[in-house]
Amino acid sequence: MKHDLPTINLPMGSREVKPYSLRAPLELPKTDGPPVFNRVAYSAAHVVADPFSGVNPWLGAALDWDATLAYRRHLWSLGLGVAEAMDTAQRGMGLDWKTSLELIGRSIDAARDFPDAKLASGAGTDHLEANRTYTVDEVVAAYEAQIGAIEKLGGRIILMASRALAASAKSPDDYAKVYDRVLSQVRAPVIIHWLGEMFDPALAGYWGSADHWQAMETCLDMLRRNASKIDGIKISLLSKEKEIAMRRKLPAGIRMYTGDDFNYAELIAGDEHGHSDALLGIFDAIAPAASAALTALAHDDTARFHEILGPTVALSRHIFQAPTRFYKTGVVFMAWLNGLQDHFVMVGGQQSARSLQHLAELFRYADQAGLLRDPDLAVARMKHFLATQGVAA
Repeated sequence: MKHDLPTINLPMGSREVKPYSLRAPLELPKTDGPPVFNRVAYSAAHVVADPFSGVNPWLGAALDWDATLAYRRHLWSLGLGVAEAMDTAQRGMGLDWKTSLELIGRSIDAARDFPDAKLASGAGTDHLEANRTYTVDEVVAAYEAQIGAIEKLGGRIILMASRALAASAKSPDDYAKVYDRVLSQVRAPVIIHWLGEMFDPALAGYWGSADHWQAMETCLDMLRRNASKIDGIKISLLSKEKEIAMRRKLPAGIRMYTGDDFNYAELIAGDEHGHSDALLGIFDAIAPAASAALTALAHDDTARFHEILGPTVALSRHIFQAPTRFYKTGVVFMAWLNGLQDHFVMVGGQQSARSLQHLAELFRYADQAGLLRDPDLAVARMKHFLATQGVAA
């Protein structure tokens, strides 16, 4: 007997509440072993806060280690790599360097249970004091400290953009000096991350120019000089035109990892000139669909790839809408709705960063993409959440 799908009363704007009937979840293929992709795919993974901790969430980070690592195992089981301690994990936005390094070490240990698991971890300069400027030597030393700590644990590096460098650099030459010196010392090829100001306003003018096209040329010059030390570059500018233009100029052997949470389906599929691999925050929220779509693409079933991934784009654009830096709230909300963690409490108290209306819309988009894997559970949890907001569902 077919199970009847539930209905819930959701806010619709203008203080209206209307019934919404859920759809059946997306049917995903069951595989005997780990999926095989023809794209390299990392999910930037979120962290799970510890709701029982007495740490003031505005002043410190307390993680539920078991739940946090369980989520990484979930991603690896789907064939996705984990990009650890990145902005999706609220790095520099509630998650400090000390806790980040512990997270990286625990993830490296957990990854040993998964043959061929991909794991790369963010190294930056976020342990430096904010609201002051630094010399080139000081920024280099900060990068060296974090890279050395991660490499000592056996980790590979994602070289994160530096707020300290953005605040201190006097010209594009300062960026060149920092990156050339840092990259000359890394043990293995790294992934460069160019995070745009829409994700982090403190990174405006990165590479020495407010013009992304001019900044791109500075970045490309650096990539060419250091090609043997670089696996790829992830750019997060939310512009497919800029990503494609840069992708076509990359030195041979350097991958483009899309960080475009608005246009990822098109960019991963690619064109006659090439394609992007993936290092995406949205893959945390849509991991089963991403895995199934990438599996279809690996079997040359481009139509099925777009059929699965296409409907997720509207959800992603909603989650990443301005102010884009608050996207982490939607990612964690999705994990809670799907039963992948027991609560909706975030580092830094960022469960309050999005409005009731935003999260109600997220629920609709997630359902329309078939991403609420247990509709009854999702409705029960959404009703609990709405009740805390004074809405009878």
